[in-house]
Amino acid sequence: MLSRVAESIYWMSRQIERAENLARFLEVTHNLILDQPENLLNPWKPLVQVTADNEAFDERFKEANADTVTQFLAFDDTYVNSMLSSLRQARENARGVRESLSSEAFEQINDFYRFVRDASNQASLESPNDFFDAVRRIAIQWTGVLDSTMPRDMGWHFANVGRLLERADKTSRILDVKYFNILPQVDDVGTAIDDLQWSALLSAISGVEAYRRQHHLISIEHVVEFFLFNHRFPRSITFCLFGMCESLAEIQGFSNSDSEHTTLPLAKALHDRLVSTDVQQVLSTGMHQFIDSLQTELNQIGAAMNHDYFHSAVPS
Repeated sequence: MLSRVAESIYWMSRQIERAENLARFLEVTHNLILDQPENLLNPWKPLVQVTADNEAFDERFKEANADTVTQFLAFDDTYVNSMLSSLRQARENARGVRESLSSEAFEQINDFYRFVRDASNQASLESPNDFFDAVRRIAIQWTGVLDSTMPRDMGWHFANVGRLLERADKTSRILDVKYFNILPQVDDVGTAIDDLQWSALLSAISGVEAYRRQHHLISIEHVVEFFLFNHRFPRSITFCLFGMCESLAEIQGFSNSDSEHTTLPLAKALHDRLVSTDVQQVLSTGMHQFIDSLQTELNQIGAAMNHDYFHSAVPS
């Protein structure tokens, strides 16, 4: 497989996952506002901080509010990581590898892009949460179409690595939303307000029901453990890393190259470190600090993918 094809499939998958997760970010923030008291700190600027794009936002807008942050993250076609830009890039990547995709998968990307583009042309969203929920559902449909029509060859494994790497990064950032959304008073920790915030985060990863099957009550320890360490839930970071390691091993198995690749060792090392870490270590270190370190390591895996596979031919 040519590196150009592998890279296009990888980024197509990452960009669709990115668009889905931006919808999850925006939906959870809208829900936090609906459920919180009036004295809660403005959650919109923290959302920009969590996505690590403060400078780009500040260049365009003077104030962070529901309208400006939604416009920036969802519809700003000059911002390369917006939902609209991500889907446009995904569609372009899909066009370049159309022979590697089923007609259903290609049509799904086109429909997804058009749906978000049409919404961006409206003066305002009549029901933001309905729109974000629709984006999530279309993205899930895309995953189903791809997984049910694409052979489990190198192309699928590159798509899977891209999807899971992006998902792991964004799951960590969704969890980090709680760090930036400080409660009005220290006495609110452990109260109904606190529980609502944690529940909103679980909803953002479609994990409320899965969490409730394990734990009847909301607790910081159990929610953090669910996000980071649950090896059965498809959006937990440990689950994502395990799936990445499996696909990276398959990619190496397809390859006859003698060159040393660092992506799989890096992914496996991070997976093994998470498996050997418990939630008390995370909380004692500081959840935000732990997530920062985790995101750095995920970025290193992404850089290794670029170095290992996208600058030379990938043997088929």
